[in-house]
Amino acid sequence: MLGVAAGERAVVRTQLTFLAGDYSVPEPDVAIVPGRYEDYDRVHPRTALLIVEVADTSLAQDRLTKAVIYAAAGIPEYWIVAIRGQRVEVHRDPDPKQRCYRTRSFTRRGDEIARVALPGAIVAVADLLPVVDV
Repeated sequence: MLGVAAGERAVVRTQLTFLAGDYSVPEPDVAIVPGRYEDYDRVHPRTALLIVEVADTSLAQDRLTKAVIYAAAGIPEYWIVAIRGQRVEVHRDPDPKQRCYRTRSFTRRGDEIARVALPGAIVAVADLLPVVDV
């Protein structure tokens, strides 16, 4: 569904290397990067429009360590899909010098997220979360 939302405006990469800095090379669960697939045949992206990490047992690391890495890299939007909390944490407005995001909001099933870097691209939170048996 992230690919559908990105359309032809960007490329969706899953669990592939992202060059966040000279000494930081994470492999985010999902990175939506500008350009076309061919642009990354021989190089790894150095910027992204959106990075998504899926957190089950890694929530603390995704909030503390990875948020710092992505904010320092100037990634405009970073989402953490918190499986156990059944929500998506949306981090926006990075401050690369302070290595933090200025805004953070929490969305739940039934909400929608409008992506800032891709105007008009809206994603339902329910589409990001696993189905829960009641």
